[in-house]
Amino acid sequence: MAAFGGLRVVRDSNVSKLSSPIPLISVAFFCSSTNSQIPTSDSLASAKHDGDASATFRREPRRPKDPEKIEDVICRMMANRAWTTRLQNSIRNLVPRFDHELVYNVIHGAKKSDHALQFFRWVERANLVQHNREAHHKIIEILGRASKLNHARCILLDMPKKGAEWDEDMWVLMIDSYGKAGIVQESVKMFEKMAEFGVERTVKAYDTLFKAILRRGRYMMAKRYFNKMLNEGIEPTRHTFNIMLWGFFLCGKVETANRFFEDMKSRGIAPDVVTYNTMINGYYRVKKMEEAEKYFTELKDMKFDPNVITFTTMIKGYVSVERIDDALRMFDEMKGLGVKPNATTFSTLLPGLCDADYMSQAQSVLKEMAERYIVPNGNSIFMRLLSGQCKAGNLDAAADVLKAMIRLSIPTEAGHYGILIENFCKGGRYEGAVKYLDKLIAKDIILRPESTLHMEASSYNTIVEYLCSNGQTAKAETLVRQLMKLGVQDPVALNNLICGHSREGAPESASEILRIMIRRNVSLEKGSYESLVQSYLSKNDPSEAKAALESMVENGHVPDSSLYRTVMDSLFEDGRVQSASRVMKMMLERNMNDHKDLMFKILEALFIRGHVEEALGRSELLMHSGVAPEFDALISILCDKGKATVALKLLDFCLERDYIVEISSYEKVLDTLLAAGQSLNAYSILSKIMNKGKTTDWSCCKDLIKSLNEGGFTKQADNLSRMIKGTSKQPENKERRRKTAMAQ
Repeated sequence: MAAFGGLRVVRDSNVSKLSSPIPLISVAFFCSSTNSQIPTSDSLASAKHDGDASATFRREPRRPKDPEKIEDVICRMMANRAWTTRLQNSIRNLVPRFDHELVYNVIHGAKKSDHALQFFRWVERANLVQHNREAHHKIIEILGRASKLNHARCILLDMPKKGAEWDEDMWVLMIDSYGKAGIVQESVKMFEKMAEFGVERTVKAYDTLFKAILRRGRYMMAKRYFNKMLNEGIEPTRHTFNIMLWGFFLCGKVETANRFFEDMKSRGIAPDVVTYNTMINGYYRVKKMEEAEKYFTELKDMKFDPNVITFTTMIKGYVSVERIDDALRMFDEMKGLGVKPNATTFSTLLPGLCDADYMSQAQSVLKEMAERYIVPNGNSIFMRLLSGQCKAGNLDAAADVLKAMIRLSIPTEAGHYGILIENFCKGGRYEGAVKYLDKLIAKDIILRPESTLHMEASSYNTIVEYLCSNGQTAKAETLVRQLMKLGVQDPVALNNLICGHSREGAPESASEILRIMIRRNVSLEKGSYESLVQSYLSKNDPSEAKAALESMVENGHVPDSSLYRTVMDSLFEDGRVQSASRVMKMMLERNMNDHKDLMFKILEALFIRGHVEEALGRSELLMHSGVAPEFDALISILCDKGKATVALKLLDFCLERDYIVEISSYEKVLDTLLAAGQSLNAYSILSKIMNKGKTTDWSCCKDLIKSLNEGGFTKQADNLSRMIKGTSKQPENKERRRKTAMAQ
C-alpha cells in the first residue's frame, strides 16, 4: 500500500483499488430534488404510527465505480507531468514492486512514444525489472510506428547484452518500419544482419522485405531476393506471390506480374480472392478493364465469392474509364449478392456519378449511404454533390445532401451553405436561401477556425443584394460583418449595404458602413453616395446630406447637377443659406452652371443676411462661370429693404470690375444712402461714378449737398455744388493726375 495524491492505492493481483479519504455521508445530502427533505425522527415515527411503509425514506445504494488500474494511473501521470526525478519517485511510491505484466501494460498504454521509451529505459536502469521478450517487442513496435528508428535499432541490437534472445518477429518489425519510412537501404541491411547474427530467416522475413522494396519501386531488387529465397530452399507462399503481384503492378510491370501469376499456378499454389483482387486492381490501374473483367469472371468460375474489395475495385476501374453504366451495374450486382458496400465503395462511385452528370442516381446512392450511416472517405464528395445537383437544377436534392451531412455528423461549412444559398437565389426560392442564411449566422459557421470551405463572393453577394432590396439589410450586414472578421472586404457587398440602409431610412447605419469603407480604402460606387444623400434628405437632415455630398466629391465622384440642386434647395429651405452657398461653390468649381434661379436666390439671401464678402465671392465665381448675376435687381431689393451699406458694397464691387449696372441703380443707391444719413458714403460713391465716366442728373443732389453741410463736410459739399453749377472742372483723382503729368 502506498499513498499517492491523497488516494490510497491497494495493489492486489494487478488490480488497483482506490479508496477515498472522504468519509461517506448521508445519502440525503446527494438528493437532487429541490423538494426533498431529510426525514426527521418525528416524521419517521409518524410514518410508523400510520403504518405507511412508503413514507420511510429509502434509496438504492450507488454502484461503485470500477477501480482505476495502476498502469492507467502511471500513464496519466506521465501524460500530465514532465519526466523528472520527482515523477519517478512518485511512480516508485505508487508501485512497491514491478513485474513484467505491469511494465508491458504501461508501455502499451503510454500516450506518446516518448513516454513509453522513457519508462522503458528508466525501469531498466533503475534495476526495477529485467525486460523480457514481450517488452522488447512492444517498445520496438511503438518506436517503429513513431519513426524513432534509431532508438528501436539500438534497443534491438543491445538485447543480447541484456541476456534477451532475438527472434525473427523483432527483425521483421525493424525491416517493416524502415520500409514504411521509405529507407529501403536500411531495410535491406537489417535483413542481411539477420544472417550475420544467426537469426533464422523464413518466408515471413522475405515477405516483409519484398513489401519494403516494392513500395519504393525496386522491382529488380525484389526479383533478385526472390531468386535468393528460392536458392535457400524457402518456398514462397500464396501471400508471397500476392505481395509480388501487388508490387509489380505498383511499378507498372504488367507482364512481369502475369509471369509470376502463371508461375504461382505452376507451383501448385491456387490463387485466392486476394490474388484475384490484386490482379483486378493492377489492371484497373493501367486502365485495362477488359483484362480486369476476365479475372473477375475467372474468380467466379473458381467458385470464389467476390467480396467488397473485389466489387469496389471493379467499380473504381469502370469509373476511371468513364463506364458509369457498368459501374452502376456492378454496384447493383454487389447488393444482389448480399455484399454490403463500404465507405470506399460509396467514395468511389459517387464522384463518378457526379462527373457523368448522373445526378438522380447519385441522389439514390447518397440516400442509401446516409441510411446506413456510412461516412465516406473524405468530405470533398459533398461539395461535388451539392454543385452537381444545383447545376442540374434539382435544388431539393441539393438540400438533401446537406441533410445527409448532418445525419452522418459531418461538419457543415460555410462553403456548403454558400452553394445552396446562391443557387436557391438563382432559382427564385429566396425564402429557402434566407432560411439557410439564418442557420449559417445563428451557428457562427463562418467564424469557425477549423473551417476550410468559405463562401464564394458570388454566393454572399447574391443573398446580400436580395436582402438589401427587400428590407432586410440588417441581416445582410450581420453576414458581411462576419465575413469581414475573416478579412473579406468585398466592395459589392458593402455598397449594397449602403444602398439598402439608405432605402430603409437608416442613413446613420449607411454612414457607418461608408466610414469603414473609406478607412479600409474600399472603393465606393457613385450610386451608394447618391442613395445616402437622398436618404438624409428624406429624413429632413440636409446638413448630413451635404456632408455625404462633400465626401462623394472628395472620393473622386462627380455628382449630377440635379443632386446638387436637391441638396441646395433642401439647405435653403431649412434656412442654411451659407451651407447652400458652399454647395453652390462646389458645383460652380466643377463647371456646372445649371439652376441659375436657385443660385440667384441663394446669392440674394446672402446679401440680405449680411454675408457680404461671401456673397461677393460667389458673384465673382458666377461671372467666371459665365453666369452674370442680376446686379440691378439685387441692388433694387437691397435698397428696398433698407440695406444701404450692403447695396453700397455691391455697387462698389460692380464699379471696380466694370460690371454693367443701370444708371437708375446708381441713383437708387445714392437715394438710399442719403435717406440713411450716410452722406459721406454717398459722396464717395458719387466720386467713383464720376471717375468711371458715368453720367447722371446732378440736379437731384441738392439734398446731398445740404446733408453734407449739416454734417460738417463743407469741402465735399462745395465741390459737389460747383459740379452742379458747372463752374469747376470735374475732379480728377490722384491716379489720373499722375498719368497726365507723365504724358507731359
